[in-house]
Amino acid sequence: MALAKTAVVVGIGPGAGAGIARRFAREGYKVALISRRQESIAPVEKGLRASGAETLAVPCDTGKPEDVVAAHARVCEALGAPEVLVYNAGPGGFTWPPPAALDISPEAFSRGFDSGVTGALVWAQQVLPAMLKAGRGTIIFTGATASVRGSAKFAMLACPKFALRALAQSLAREFQPQGIHVAHAIIDGIIDAPRLRSMMPHRDPETFLSPDAIADAYWHLHSQHRSAWTHEIDLRPASETF
Repeated sequence: MALAKTAVVVGIGPGAGAGIARRFAREGYKVALISRRQESIAPVEKGLRASGAETLAVPCDTGKPEDVVAAHARVCEALGAPEVLVYNAGPGGFTWPPPAALDISPEAFSRGFDSGVTGALVWAQQVLPAMLKAGRGTIIFTGATASVRGSAKFAMLACPKFALRALAQSLAREFQPQGIHVAHAIIDGIIDAPRLRSMMPHRDPETFLSPDAIADAYWHLHSQHRSAWTHEIDLRPASETF
């Protein structure tokens, strides 16, 4: 199947997922909106369609390989084989405040890997054959501060995020020579989204990451010339200490 001008964004919500979807739609891409919850997709889809974008909403539990395979088949049938995959889904089971290590159940820990890492692998396995046949394509994985630092009480987030970073590195080294750009973005800070704003009403707006600015960085990764590809970027507000 030939590649289509289609971007799949896995992990749609009001923050980075929505911003990335808007950015690729603005560049003329058909956009597949993937989330476990239909209510997360609906407002993003409504906004995109109002702007004239062609979209496909696909509820999908990325922690279940059979759901991923079925979702990819729907995308290909409706929008064509995707040229871009953005894996923005977070680890399942992570809660706030984060649990102490002694309170983490093995079942919850495993669920974090199901959606945080295994789902990323299965999505990549679905899109790669058409990309390899075409000799081009872009896969971007969304990481976090926890991708490089396991803070106290953050094992539920850091362990899958560390593993996702390793997956991104391995895929890049395997498939970059065949024309597939695989990148990993470390989001070091709090993304500006309504729920988080409501939880921190007195926080300086300048200390949040703009979803649209994140999306601009992702678009830049996708549009880079193949003679100068970036594998990993880190994005943070100017005020963030690191």
